[in-house]
Amino acid sequence: MLIDFGGNWCPDCRMLAGLFNQPEVAQWLESQFVVVPVNVGRIDKNLDIAQQFGVTIHEVPTVLIVTAGRKLLNADGTNTLGNARAMSSQSVLDLLDKWNHRN
Repeated sequence: MLIDFGGNWCPDCRMLAGLFNQPEVAQWLESQFVVVPVNVGRIDKNLDIAQQFGVTIHEVPTVLIVTAGRKLLNADGTNTLGNARAMSSQSVLDLLDKWNHRN
């Protein structure tokens, strides 16, 4: 599962949403993850979802990659996409793929 915490006021969140909505990217994401977008408002809503995985949200986007057994695979990088605008689309996807293949 890919849990994407963000808000529509956040430029990096909007960039990720645009990338995730590109047809070829959406198809790849759907083949790898159940994608769950979570609106955190102004970082004052739905924060308890991240806390279930031991993550406190201080900034968005925050992305969690979680196994079916509820194991967080990217604990060391939940905020890495906070500068998504400076990353290429391919580097974002490569990072998600790397996290997804951890055990």
